[in-house]
Amino acid sequence: MSIVKGVYVLAIFVRKDISVNVGTLRCINFEKGLYAYVGSAQNNLEKRIERHLRKAKRKFWHIDNLLGNEFVKVLKVFHKTAERPEECKIAKELSKRGVPIKGFGSSDCTCKSHLFKLQDYEFLREFAHEYKW
Repeated sequence: MSIVKGVYVLAIFVRKDISVNVGTLRCINFEKGLYAYVGSAQNNLEKRIERHLRKAKRKFWHIDNLLGNEFVKVLKVFHKTAERPEECKIAKELSKRGVPIKGFGSSDCTCKSHLFKLQDYEFLREFAHEYKW
């Protein structure tokens, strides 16, 4: 059974301090550690997740620039069937638990960010399912 639409959260590990050119946001410094990125796909969620998991791809979204770095790895993916507004609700919840990377992934909404530096990601299991790949 395929997942057609919904919201996802990527649990990302940055292995060392890095600096990444993130398009319109210019160069951003990322400290070594754990991050969570929230996004949505209202058509073919599985293909969007699979795209994020590939290193080789055309850079289209802010997250593509970060995930393309050799010192960055997606550890886990969480998802839930939901309409697009749920993406911002989850981003607001993540902002209570982590440090927002200002403007990252949120150019089409009013959120501070859709990428957050976290201490752990286990709480994501409270409102989303783990994606198996």
